[in-house]
Amino acid sequence: MAPASTYPIRRKRLARLQLSLSCLLVAGVSAYTPATAAPAPEDQVPRAAHSLRLTLHTDGMDVRVKGGVMRLTALTDAIVRVRIARDGAFPEDASWAALPAMRAKSVVVTPLQDGFATKSLRVRFAGDRLIIEDLAGKPILADAAAPIALDGTAYALRKEMPQAEHYFALGDKTGGLDRRGKSFVNWNTDAFGFTDSTDPIYKSIPFFVGVGGEGGSYGLFMDNSWRSWFDFGHKEENILSFGASDGPIDYYVIHGPTTADVVRRYTDLTGKPALPPRWALGYQQSRYSYMSAEELRTIADRLRSDRIPTDVLWLDIDFQDRNRPFTINSQTFPRFKELVGDLGKDGFKVVTITDLHIAEAPGESYAPYDSGMGEDRFVRRADGSVYVAPVWPGPSLFPDFTQANTRAWWGKLFAPQVADGVAGSWNDMNEPAIFNTPTKTMPEDVRHRISGSGFADRIASHAEIHNVYGMENSRATYEGLRALAPDKRAFVMTRASYAGGQRYAVTWTGDNRATWDHLKLSVHQIINLGLSGFAYSGADVSGFTGGPSPELLTRWFEIGAFYPIFRDHSAKDTPRVEPWVDGPEHLAIRRRFVEERYKLLPYFYALADQNARSGDPLLRPVFYDYPTALNMSCDQSFAFTLGRSLLVAPPPSPESPQDYDVCLPAGGWFDYWTGLPAGKRQEALSGQIQSATQATGVRVEASDIVRETPRLDHLPVFVRSGTILPRQPIVQNTSQVPQGALQLDVYPGDDCRGELYADDGESMAYERGAYLRQTLRCQSHNGDLRLELGEREGSYKPWWRDIHVTIHGWQNESRIVLGRKSLKGRTDAALQTLTFSMPDNGRSAQVLIGPAR
Repeated sequence: MAPASTYPIRRKRLARLQLSLSCLLVAGVSAYTPATAAPAPEDQVPRAAHSLRLTLHTDGMDVRVKGGVMRLTALTDAIVRVRIARDGAFPEDASWAALPAMRAKSVVVTPLQDGFATKSLRVRFAGDRLIIEDLAGKPILADAAAPIALDGTAYALRKEMPQAEHYFALGDKTGGLDRRGKSFVNWNTDAFGFTDSTDPIYKSIPFFVGVGGEGGSYGLFMDNSWRSWFDFGHKEENILSFGASDGPIDYYVIHGPTTADVVRRYTDLTGKPALPPRWALGYQQSRYSYMSAEELRTIADRLRSDRIPTDVLWLDIDFQDRNRPFTINSQTFPRFKELVGDLGKDGFKVVTITDLHIAEAPGESYAPYDSGMGEDRFVRRADGSVYVAPVWPGPSLFPDFTQANTRAWWGKLFAPQVADGVAGSWNDMNEPAIFNTPTKTMPEDVRHRISGSGFADRIASHAEIHNVYGMENSRATYEGLRALAPDKRAFVMTRASYAGGQRYAVTWTGDNRATWDHLKLSVHQIINLGLSGFAYSGADVSGFTGGPSPELLTRWFEIGAFYPIFRDHSAKDTPRVEPWVDGPEHLAIRRRFVEERYKLLPYFYALADQNARSGDPLLRPVFYDYPTALNMSCDQSFAFTLGRSLLVAPPPSPESPQDYDVCLPAGGWFDYWTGLPAGKRQEALSGQIQSATQATGVRVEASDIVRETPRLDHLPVFVRSGTILPRQPIVQNTSQVPQGALQLDVYPGDDCRGELYADDGESMAYERGAYLRQTLRCQSHNGDLRLELGEREGSYKPWWRDIHVTIHGWQNESRIVLGRKSLKGRTDAALQTLTFSMPDNGRSAQVLIGPAR
């Protein structure tokens, strides 16, 4: 909040402000008081206006509301922070999620008679109702009647819920893609074998995106780590409400107007994922558990002999001594460093699990216990005794991750793993999960000591810390790995987290089930995680519990090949789910989709670079880049995009053989597999579209329609017209250098573009300029096509020396000119392609393609 005394104001504005002081504002607003003027005495305020008063600041305003003072601060022109001070006292301005630099930001606002405006928003009060709208007066978010309810330490806030609005994000919550009509609780929970309606589960990300309203998309982030809740018209029709059992009333309204704008600004506020190592984008094989070094070597050998491209092997808790973190079972995993080294020579990275519970083992030379007790690193009960509870190792203690010194201690424990060559860490059970208790977690009166975390040093109850505990565990791991290997990219996977946790770890959806419903649910969860800042997530391909049919496992491989994190994982005492288990026919299909992912790695890696800079998720809802898709006539409940260019459309009822329609957003699309134009506008559906529009009151958009018949060996994938898609030759792992040329598939259309990004894939050298970034564009005009390779950024020299170009949708014999040099091309009338090759000299280039003369 900018000091009132520094308010810059010109004379004309001052005159307007002084004039407004003498005017009664809207009903219920007592007076408009610039911060440079003293408030009017209470006995001079009209009786109807005593409940609310505005005090203007350079970056917002204070408003007297029921139970306290509301402070609205414009952090940017599109982000407004709203805080309520109960009894006039604001709580500490600190956050586990919102970055300090963003919270310190503000912009100068323009005062209005009933509020203020930024360059993109107008904030005003009508009576006691807060209304945020765009500059054209279209509502973005508005209070409902009786907007604030206080009940002891708890609070509830009520907003209007327009009929046409849909709601997304909240992390990996179940219940389908759209949150409308549902309610949710934020309380991180070990939800083994959860169903498609279980709530709460593993993460608490109190952020949602409203889509489809008059004022465009917006986001709301409630920054409160206590047990909280959101209700999207479930309890009260057409009322959006949210609140918490305790803690600060502190939330951010983020305007778009597009969904992409909202997500980018939310990640500005809470942080963006770091660029991952390239191997994290490869296929990953896991099981709970591979029980010995011999079994792990056997799995690795089979993956290579069956030529299934693979980058990562995972070790679950059974590689440890008695399930104790930071140990190795020397009987089943002898010469562990040698094992990791041998696998590394064959292109496999090894990621090991490290749960956060430390076995209670006095006198047993268990270093994490001994050093932790010696340095007082564990959480304590309310009576001051160390909290001990049963988990996998038996009686266990739990690090106090809210202390910076404890996080540093924890990080150093990874030194032996780093020395052994372990590539990354898996933090599981960090809700935290506790055995033999109905709550599945710690008592809420367990004490945490906050120190060096951006907050004032103090004691906090577990009721306050519970939802951030898993995130702080992954933070400690991430920071520890970065400190131990400063020039390596740290890779951490976490099960539990909070808003902002994407800064430290990738995630997955937890202990899912081997069912068709869970296959579809996984896409919904990954989409909503991406909208919540977690661009890198996956689900256990096959399902963790139960056992998939051969058909389910094959379909899961097909769809999992487009997940941001592609890991096959299953539980003990379930059927094996490695790619080869169901015979050669299923293996051939599964391998083909793994190979297709590796061909697409240049595209995936360019999306990773885009995410690190902008916050755009890799896997997205179709409406992210194509807003009209929100109201298409087809069942879009299982469709998604990878970046803006690839649209994946599995059957909406994945277990059914029934034909289905795929609606492709306007602009033109190509079939990914054939390269041929896809979709034909179905005018016969116009009557159905009109009827649907009338029935719902929401405009249903026409589109290009493709009729699909489900086949187990086929997954419909489409490429947007106006795409330049980079691909590479197949490799067996990302450490192999592709043999051959970089491939550019050009699909002409409006706004035709693509991106190349490359670096060494593992080090931090890209931060020092050792990367390659290049924009590709194409333009069509009067039958000619111009392909432009822009200037390169960075000093990194890529693996390719030549570029092989395929122009799709092309049927004519052509001349091809690179600079002043003519290139030979080949036209295929059946495939409607023109192909040619060109050298890559590392500079910008322009290729002109036109009819042969």
